Amino acid sequence: MTRENRDDRLILLTGATGYVGGRLLRVLEHRGHRLRCLARRPEFLKPKVSAGTEIVAGDVLDPTSLGTALRGVSVAYYLVHSMGSAGSFEENDRQSARNFGAAAKAEGVELIIYLGALGNDGETLSPHLKSRQEVGHILRASGVPVLEFRASIIIGSGSLSFEMIRSLVECLPIMITPKWVSSPAQPIAIDDLLAYLTKALSLPVPASRIFEIGGADQVSYAGIMCAYARQRGMRIRMIPVPVLTPFLSSLWLGLVTPLYARIGRKLIESIVHPTVVRDKSALETFDILPVGVDEAVRTALAKEDKQFAATRWSDALSSSGNSHVFGAVQFGTRLVDSRTAHVERSPAVAFTPIEQIGGDSGWYAWNGLWRVRGFVDLVLGGVGVRRGRSSADVLRVGDTIDFWRVERFEPNHLLRLVAELKLPGRGWLEFEVTGDDSASTIRQTAIFDPVGLFGRLYWYALYPFHQLIFGGMLRRIVVAALHDGLATK
Repeated sequence: MTRENRDDRLILLTGATGYVGGRLLRVLEHRGHRLRCLARRPEFLKPKVSAGTEIVAGDVLDPTSLGTALRGVSVAYYLVHSMGSAGSFEENDRQSARNFGAAAKAEGVELIIYLGALGNDGETLSPHLKSRQEVGHILRASGVPVLEFRASIIIGSGSLSFEMIRSLVECLPIMITPKWVSSPAQPIAIDDLLAYLTKALSLPVPASRIFEIGGADQVSYAGIMCAYARQRGMRIRMIPVPVLTPFLSSLWLGLVTPLYARIGRKLIESIVHPTVVRDKSALETFDILPVGVDEAVRTALAKEDKQFAATRWSDALSSSGNSHVFGAVQFGTRLVDSRTAHVERSPAVAFTPIEQIGGDSGWYAWNGLWRVRGFVDLVLGGVGVRRGRSSADVLRVGDTIDFWRVERFEPNHLLRLVAELKLPGRGWLEFEVTGDDSASTIRQTAIFDPVGLFGRLYWYALYPFHQLIFGGMLRRIVVAALHDGLATK
């Protein structure tokens, strides 16, 4: 009987709070597996798991905590590493693997699935790559069969490498590029990586095996940056320099990307080594056809849009209405200006002026500036403000309102507009109303996803006008809601 038919297996997932582990958690839950997660801080993980998923407190560096976590487990995913830690992460990785392997053997675990890193083990590898491969050796030495997947760069919305690439391309139209950007790699899309990790559950494994996995293309970091720029409709120029040490590169990355210097240095030390697939047995063993770099980047951007849209911005932003940094709060590439107001009216009454926005009703404040922006758009070949709105009282998804289009509409609760102006990026304007019969909170959120440095300069150049327009708009909406509420009494 293969593992695929043994639906009663208990699976242990480590690293569920990390990038890959967090994605794998959702996949395994969706497939209905019996799942247990090991977490150092269970309270951080609890809101992210479904009701049927068990969480056990434990730490791979504490061998006494692993017995309970692994008791009754058939398959264990080992997705932890110590790259972000200070000090000797290599020694932490060794000790963690020894503890986990010994506990898994003692509890009768049948299989460990481990995600390691590509790299020619016949060469002198960076400390990070060497440690990832050493962990695989230690786990196999425990006597428990190990399926080790060795991967290169992971392309997906939110992944470490993808965030670095995005920040570089978005912030630096002209880059001074050190040697490491030309090292060959074989990036893999996060969806393809998850497919390998989940299909491993149904693979009969009499003994340990190592699978090298990657996408359809062998390409450098420079090639990935060019692929990102193509998807965003941007042009970038790279000026190579002969010498730029990992330490200097990490400081440079710390200025323009989300990486802090310690992580950046370890990552760059690994990038200088080729990370390409030499053993193609994974393609022969698994029914998976990995996508190329362009498709991986395209999917990452599309999923990021979906995930961002599905998130309640009000959950992540301060209800004070004040920006956390000059001009906006930043989420990924997006710049977000969010503010709230309270009104002693029901959501239905508070939402009425929002539902009537645009067209003959105008935008409640600084209508002259709205018309000027529309005229500029018209001169640039855009739609301007000529379209108005098709109905003064009724809104539907897909309707146009001046130079906006209705992207989402929930009566008495939510209106999201997407801009159809000529912009160096993409823009949205959202209104959300929550409350009860006696009082409501109106949240007004402007979102801009800039393309390149010019897009960012555009946002910040208009920031003083945003304060006038968006602040005045929200205040006048509150006044209109109060007035409508009095009229209906």
